[in-house]
Amino acid sequence: MNTFDETLKSTLDEMAEGIQPAPHLKEKIDTEILRRCPELRKKIAVIFGGCSPEYSVSLQSAYAVISHMNTLKYTPVLIGISKTGDWFLYNGNIEKIPADTWCNSTDCTPVVVSQNRSVHNLLVMKNGRVKEVSIDAAFPVLHGCNGEDGTVQGIFELAGIPLVGCGVLSSALCMDKDRAHKLVHSTGILVPASFTLDRTMDEKTVLQKANELGYPVFVKPIKAGSSYGISKVSNCHELPAALSVAFEYDNRVIIEECISGFEVGCAVLGNDILTVGEVDEIELADGFFDFTEKYTLKTSSIHVPARIKNDIAEQIKQTAMMIYRTLDCRGFARVDMFLSSSGQIIFNEVNTIPGFTTHSRYPNMMKAAGYSFEQIVSTVIEQAVR
Repeated sequence: MNTFDETLKSTLDEMAEGIQPAPHLKEKIDTEILRRCPELRKKIAVIFGGCSPEYSVSLQSAYAVISHMNTLKYTPVLIGISKTGDWFLYNGNIEKIPADTWCNSTDCTPVVVSQNRSVHNLLVMKNGRVKEVSIDAAFPVLHGCNGEDGTVQGIFELAGIPLVGCGVLSSALCMDKDRAHKLVHSTGILVPASFTLDRTMDEKTVLQKANELGYPVFVKPIKAGSSYGISKVSNCHELPAALSVAFEYDNRVIIEECISGFEVGCAVLGNDILTVGEVDEIELADGFFDFTEKYTLKTSSIHVPARIKNDIAEQIKQTAMMIYRTLDCRGFARVDMFLSSSGQIIFNEVNTIPGFTTHSRYPNMMKAAGYSFEQIVSTVIEQAVR
């Protein structure tokens, strides 16, 4: 028996008698036990893909999360959702996920979540038989509708399975730009002037309300992410086409005033005790931060930390935490705001499952505050399984 084995045995004997080891020694022992006994590692279901326009973004985010998961502490159980909404247990090479070659008959087996709250199981269906796979927590890495909006969260909450990140209520609220604005505004935080409409509102009324806001305005689907369906409209002649695009993504649309200034963001981490990353700033050469700019940065730049005074950055952080709590967020979320040309902080939206690639805004804001990608992933998982 080597020296570490002797120490391990001695410490375990002491723990059995109620004597707790020093923290650094306990951590080392815990790690060694998990290394030797992989069956003791927490099984974390990572859900990726999804029946959403943001399917491809999810694949990139999920790959980064899986790649940075501490496999000495956690065993990833991969659940892929196809573009058509079919659920599979995925057992293939993780490199196939970002390449979108994961969904095939060789690596995928149909799976559902057991709604029996006493077992925390997945039910894998193969060759007419059902196999149970236990999990300790679910980590949805999904973006947009049918994944970030509370629907998938509801499946796991109903099953009593611990959930990494925001729950049903906050996910649904944050996906609905109109309701999120109204709730946040009730706390005294500024929001853009806006109005909502559906397909039944007549064109004359829409034009009148848009004129009252003053051009330019932003036309947005109420429930969509990654700037899908969003247009910046400079005059009334551009409005019908912008509405048509927005209605492709949702049956309700919000038209907002254009805030003079720039967008800032704040990464928030935690439940009761919150940690915030450094504030970032989006510098635009032209237009707005649409889907193309978010994922290619062709003409825009993101500055972390933001090029603002320290007291303003602190105000933004405090506002972000207030918004996070107001919308019942848990685990992690990115709070986006505007800093107007007059110095006002104005709420934009909350992303309850923000982009999670190594170059995404959320991990980079946390990195600027001293947190590695691995630490972020471990922390949000621990918050769920603790």
